[in-house]
Amino acid sequence: MADSMDEAPDSASIVHRQFDTDQDDPATAVAEAVADLEGCESTDLATMYEHVDHVIDHLFSNPPSPEAQIQVEFSYEGYRIAIDQDGAARFVRVD
Repeated sequence: MADSMDEAPDSASIVHRQFDTDQDDPATAVAEAVADLEGCESTDLATMYEHVDHVIDHLFSNPPSPEAQIQVEFSYEGYRIAIDQDGAARFVRVD
């Protein structure tokens, strides 16, 4: 999982990550990324199931054609997270 950080015009930090779309449990990878950003263990966070059920799993396991350019966006643990069907993700701290 690669990451980078950009500064938005309003000084909000945007962290970019690239997820492997072939992984077994992408929701766990998202929780682990948030835990990394927060400096805690993923077990200290709310479960992803409560927030997005298996939406990310379906985005990667049964992806639509690349031309669809599907993106899932949701809030989790103080971040607004957007994940594209190619595994590109953006994390923006919202509180």
